[in-house]
Amino acid sequence: MAETTRHPEPRYGNRPTMKDVAARAGVGLKTVSRVVNSEPGVTPDTERRVQEAIDSLGFRRNDSARVLRKGRTASIGLVLEDLADPFYGPLSRAVEEVARAHGALLINGSSAEDPEREEELVLALCARRVDGLIVIPAGDDHRYLEPEIRAGIATVFVDRPAGRIEADMVLSDSFGGAREGVAHLIAHGHRRIGFIGDQPRIHTATERLRGYHTAMTDAGITVGESWVSLGSTEPERVRLAVEAMLSGPEPVTALFAGNNRVTVTAVRVLAGRERPVALVGFDDIELADLLGITVISQDAAAVGRTAAEHLFRRLDGADHSPARVELPTKLIPRGSGELRPA
Repeated sequence: MAETTRHPEPRYGNRPTMKDVAARAGVGLKTVSRVVNSEPGVTPDTERRVQEAIDSLGFRRNDSARVLRKGRTASIGLVLEDLADPFYGPLSRAVEEVARAHGALLINGSSAEDPEREEELVLALCARRVDGLIVIPAGDDHRYLEPEIRAGIATVFVDRPAGRIEADMVLSDSFGGAREGVAHLIAHGHRRIGFIGDQPRIHTATERLRGYHTAMTDAGITVGESWVSLGSTEPERVRLAVEAMLSGPEPVTALFAGNNRVTVTAVRVLAGRERPVALVGFDDIELADLLGITVISQDAAAVGRTAAEHLFRRLDGADHSPARVELPTKLIPRGSGELRPA
């Protein structure tokens, strides 16, 4: 006897439709539509049969037609710099909480600090018709977004301003925080203070460097040429910068780390040294309280929440000039920034 070849039914791509639900429940398409969209005009018994058919088939409403009618997708996009950066965890959660409160879905992705990747990701979200965008910019030219903004996509920039366009932004006070952190080291007797920051094209890096220089100038301290290092936050680059500042006949006695990744590497380098070196870092880091690391703390959740609330006000029709919101930072002394020069 010849064997009959059995072809397994495909597992994917055959989503149940409203027609399938109608056939299973023995009702018309209009009745299914009313139940799915919570409209009146259906008896309790019929609604029960339709709901049982929906549950049995695993039917999910296709919102495409509704989106075309209303012009809104109830979704927003969040473009981060680096999903692995601990600063962006609470920021992202805060954005998602506000989005959920407004009945919207959050879609996020990482630019990996690459301007081309940022543009590609932003435009991909626009192509999927998100209602609004929250962007932590990697690039410094955002004119590519002008057509999208004119088309009605609300956009808020976070942590850094937009480049070459006018847009809403929510920032932390990088300048003021850095100035306070360096002044704190000066108040504890330090005069030779090193600054290690991110790449100079990044707004937060230049603002924190400006805060460092202002605090030093206010104290009448001339900054040594070898006391400042900007560049990649890769551990090896930062390690070499720290070691260079701590060597020579007049090494620095304190360090100001320009962001959390720099702080982590600096802690590791300083842990192996006999002579204590004071340290203040911009951004909190995990276990900083246990390690006794003094930091300038940003409220990442407040930044995310403020940006999302501002975005939804725009989506609800707020019409005013692009706004700049700057949130304060907070000095948290834990011991490392209170060490006096050896």
